[in-house]
Amino acid sequence: LTGVTAAASRLQLAQPGIGVRVLVVLDSCTDGSAAIAATFTARNSCFSAVPVAFRSVGRSRRAGIWQVLGALSDDGPEAAAGLWLANTDADSVVPDNWLVGQLEIAAAGADAVLGSVEVDPAGVTPDLLSRWESMHPFAEDHPHVFGANFGIRGSAYLQAGGFPRHLAHEDRVLAARLREKGFDVRATDTVRVRTSGRTQAR
Repeated sequence: LTGVTAAASRLQLAQPGIGVRVLVVLDSCTDGSAAIAATFTARNSCFSAVPVAFRSVGRSRRAGIWQVLGALSDDGPEAAAGLWLANTDADSVVPDNWLVGQLEIAAAGADAVLGSVEVDPAGVTPDLLSRWESMHPFAEDHPHVFGANFGIRGSAYLQAGGFPRHLAHEDRVLAARLREKGFDVRATDTVRVRTSGRTQAR
């Protein structure tokens, strides 16, 4: 959340007057996530949190985005076209150019931005890290999809049907739907996110 705050601040400096909302979806959390989120919502009016009980990353992403899109339902499709939805994960840290970089690519015509990720080496064996990096080279037009670094135009999200209610791989499904429908989907390494190297999923 500190990384997201820095990214939002840099965007607002680069584009004064732009609206930014940060929504934290807390899905069946049993740790201190809710308390941590509460400290951010208390000191920053653009932060809010919503608890859900899905135990499903697809349903959680979908619920969070509908919280935002629902507020625009009376404003017509133009409002959704002007909305950019940047997604990341709780076990990831975004760079401070994350939002600026995604919106620059969007301004160049992209409907979705698939950013790259790098694994946090803490707690990861050198062999595992080396093998992962060999399979996920850092490059433009890479073939990978990571929910921890996924941006999409609101109108494209709606037309593609949104994130599916899947337990996993909801990001890959949405990216495939976007491409099938002819949207401009761009993969980039210019806004790289650092993510956990944990091998045990929750």
